[in-house]
Amino acid sequence: MKKKVLGYYDYTVILTYCGMLFAFCGILRVIGQEYWKAIFCLMIAGMCDMFDGAVAATKTRTVREKRFGIQIDSLSDLISFGVLPGIFVYMISDQNVWIGFISALFALCALIRLSYFNVLEEERQSQTSEKRKIYLGIPVTTVAIFLPMIYMGYDYKLFKNIICFPILLILMGIGFLSPIEIKKPGVMGKICIIILGIAEALGMMFFMGWDAI
Repeated sequence: MKKKVLGYYDYTVILTYCGMLFAFCGILRVIGQEYWKAIFCLMIAGMCDMFDGAVAATKTRTVREKRFGIQIDSLSDLISFGVLPGIFVYMISDQNVWIGFISALFALCALIRLSYFNVLEEERQSQTSEKRKIYLGIPVTTVAIFLPMIYMGYDYKLFKNIICFPILLILMGIGFLSPIEIKKPGVMGKICIIILGIAEALGMMFFMGWDAI
């Protein structure tokens, strides 16, 4: 049997890989206390995650390729929407121990939600070829929408206290693990999310200047 590099590298996984790399760059920006740049990286990772499934669906994949796609998507999401936001909130709160604890629990909630999703998704794909229509629990990707909003509000003095960040993580963490059914957004839903993301990016550039990102 001919040996090859482990993994898959066709176009169906490129966006997932790019999203993870942008998230890692965001973590580095957080460590350097370049919070606007970190937020921008988070938003780009969110955009990559929004379309990676649609791109993967354009190719007929083997069972192993589908299972690989499920795993790397969730692993990438854990870094992008679990670890990055957690470190962001911890750093921006001057490395407060209690907020660090909340950040760690937030990342744990993301891990549990994504792992549970993987189990359900593999079971679903073994039973049907239909596309998923609902999410169970709030998708972890939603933090890429709300964290930029909270940060802009904080940076522009609309929120006076740093406590707004751990409160966001607490609410999001609860949402990740809540057994509520959320309809998967269709074309119009995705368009609205894109418009919101563009509005947030333009707001960043308008108030902070192009050099902010």
